[in-house]
Amino acid sequence: MVKIATWNVNSVRARTQHLLQWLGDFKPDIVLLQELKCVEEQFPREQVEDAGYNVEILGQKTYNGVAVLSKSPMEVEQRGLLGPGFDEDTHARYLEVFTAGLRVASIYAPNGNPVDTEKFPYKLNFQERLYARAKELLQTEDAFILAGDYNIIPEPIDAMNPAAWVGDALYQPETRGFYRKMRYLGLTDAIRSLHPEHGIFTFWDYQAGAWQRDNGIRIDHLLLSPQAADRLVAAGVDRTPRGWEKASDHTPAWCELSDN
Repeated sequence: MVKIATWNVNSVRARTQHLLQWLGDFKPDIVLLQELKCVEEQFPREQVEDAGYNVEILGQKTYNGVAVLSKSPMEVEQRGLLGPGFDEDTHARYLEVFTAGLRVASIYAPNGNPVDTEKFPYKLNFQERLYARAKELLQTEDAFILAGDYNIIPEPIDAMNPAAWVGDALYQPETRGFYRKMRYLGLTDAIRSLHPEHGIFTFWDYQAGAWQRDNGIRIDHLLLSPQAADRLVAAGVDRTPRGWEKASDHTPAWCELSDN
């Protein structure tokens, strides 16, 4: 079995001990991290390596940042997402590696708010670049997982109070339409495919007691290629870290694949 998890840690330096505790408790084989908020030199590499993981990082000062941790050796396939008008990707939002017989990408998609600023078109452009990359990867027939903080609430069932998100970039028709396009390509939403029920969330805002009231949303996703989906045996959300003191506002989502 291979256990893959994705977690927006919301500053890895501020939550290094949370990360190390969770790695020891949950014991994932591959971890995709987002929102590191640090350059590569500031990542707690030595501590994570001491915990048994190889580390690949795409960092950025103060903002963004993604990483892949794996118990197996890794080969970096792609850093950043290119596309029309993006010959160079200055935002550290995409890191793709090959490890443990899988191609995996850690994704930190733009939030896009406020929608009446340049941030929303940037979000839509990132989505189109990700869609183009997914189509390329499907042609390889590799088993792959595109996972991370998509900043998308796909359906009303993915929010405790969907009406509260109308007008937000995470719930705009264009945003949700992109997620459907990814699914129509043949990618499988690991969690939703096994858990059709309401109440599965990965993010709770720090404001207004959202965690205590379970007023959450599901915006962290694992999308699997057909070859990976054929091996899917389990998926879920580990809510435990969200209840820790000074926690990230996100909690890990995960899936488990059978061996080849």
